[in-house]
Amino acid sequence: MAHASYRAFVEQLDREGELRRISEPVATELEITEIADREMKSPGGGKALLFEKPTVNGAVSPFPVAINTMGSWKRMAMSMGANSVDEVAAELGSLMKAKPPMSFGETIKLLGTAVDLRHAKPKRVKDGPCKEVIQKFDAPPPRTEPWPAAPDVSDLATFDPRPPSLLDLPILKCWPLDGGRFITLPCVVTQDPDTGERNVGMYRIQIYDDRTTGMHWQLQKVGARHGRRYYETGARMPVAIFLGGDPVFPFAATAPLPDGLDEFLLAGYLRKKSIELVKCETSDLEVPANADFVIEGYVDPTEPLRSEGPFGDHTGYYTLPEPYPAFHVTAITHRKDAIYPATIVGIPPMEDFYIGAASVKLFLPIFKMNFPEIVDIALPAEGVFHNAVFVSIRKTYPMQAYKIMHGLWGMGQMMFTKYLVVVDDDVDVHNTSDVLFRLCANTDPQRDSLFTRGPSDVLDHATSEIAMGTKLGIDATRKLAGEGFKRPWPPLIRMDAAVRRKIDGLFGKTV
Repeated sequence: MAHASYRAFVEQLDREGELRRISEPVATELEITEIADREMKSPGGGKALLFEKPTVNGAVSPFPVAINTMGSWKRMAMSMGANSVDEVAAELGSLMKAKPPMSFGETIKLLGTAVDLRHAKPKRVKDGPCKEVIQKFDAPPPRTEPWPAAPDVSDLATFDPRPPSLLDLPILKCWPLDGGRFITLPCVVTQDPDTGERNVGMYRIQIYDDRTTGMHWQLQKVGARHGRRYYETGARMPVAIFLGGDPVFPFAATAPLPDGLDEFLLAGYLRKKSIELVKCETSDLEVPANADFVIEGYVDPTEPLRSEGPFGDHTGYYTLPEPYPAFHVTAITHRKDAIYPATIVGIPPMEDFYIGAASVKLFLPIFKMNFPEIVDIALPAEGVFHNAVFVSIRKTYPMQAYKIMHGLWGMGQMMFTKYLVVVDDDVDVHNTSDVLFRLCANTDPQRDSLFTRGPSDVLDHATSEIAMGTKLGIDATRKLAGEGFKRPWPPLIRMDAAVRRKIDGLFGKTV
């Protein structure tokens, strides 16, 4: 089911008992983070939060702030319009395995899939709710404080005569040592100047002043690759940032898609309705017509880089200041009833765990196409995305675990994985205790460990050099004779199945 707007999604969360409304004024400086952090660390991810009166420097913002809206398995599924993430993964998996139909029933089923794929392609429209209020920049002097009085949103004209200002938005300062306020759930649209291919990524946005931000696209990201081409030519690079709209957009922006594959295609497929795109006011880039906020602007390759950070990151530590491009605002457009979407990152578990874990579930069929022996993959919360990855395989030949290690390290963002543990197919990789038991029981540290070097996450503070580091693969599978193991491998202790059934019948499975 497609969500017509971000507000429609928030209202659905409310109806389903998944939303907690906070009517008291709460500061966007640190206070929202403290409340959200406690909620995210509640059992099952807690509730989504809607701050109805967020304050910016003491003044109540006209825009409510929604946070933790995807911070549970149920809400993650709801954002995709599904009953469960596994249901969506199964649909995508069947698409990957589609074969020529052999019967009338299979033909009808394949036609149904074709209808779903028809919705993947976005379509262009002339206008949309994201342009209900339009503010353009004409070069007044920059401001360092918000406007004296926040506007009454109900009275805003279609064209607001004031210059655009980021300072009027309820942008969070998340943690005490952060370098300022950060937009934490932005979808950043860029375009390859050579091929015209579009990319939608998610890169944090630090607010410098009312019309300038940092653009934290990391070295290995597609947005950074697009930027390098503009830096080579010296041409001004158009960039658009949008927030809100269908909640599937942030997921698509963070999904590990192959370079060159449009994230709007994935979003359209997941929501089973084409994304309506509208052209920006000050550039030719296109953004979803149902977005809540659109921030248009550019990066000037002739300017020096600016210090960005510190920022309390998903690693659980602050990333320290580094030089990044500056983004200059040329226009801000938004809905009259816009809700500002945000998230926070920090010591896990956080909302981003569910977003990352959903990506693994959805793209597991693609991993299995390349490595059919893979049974399951898990990214434990403690690994803050890709620092630790657990993989279970059906092992049939010697050194197969090492094949999987090398293969996964070569796939997209899996190149950032520091610790990769391979276990047998009878291990539940989502049960960290089970994985650690096999790790400790089934390995000889020297024999079963593989160190290698490669790219690392720019945010990883532990590496000696930025973006370069060491990786450790551990083969925690049962060993075969062909791997030089000369002793008999002992059986795992298990109760007789008939005895288990008898006891279950007498006392139930809770005993």
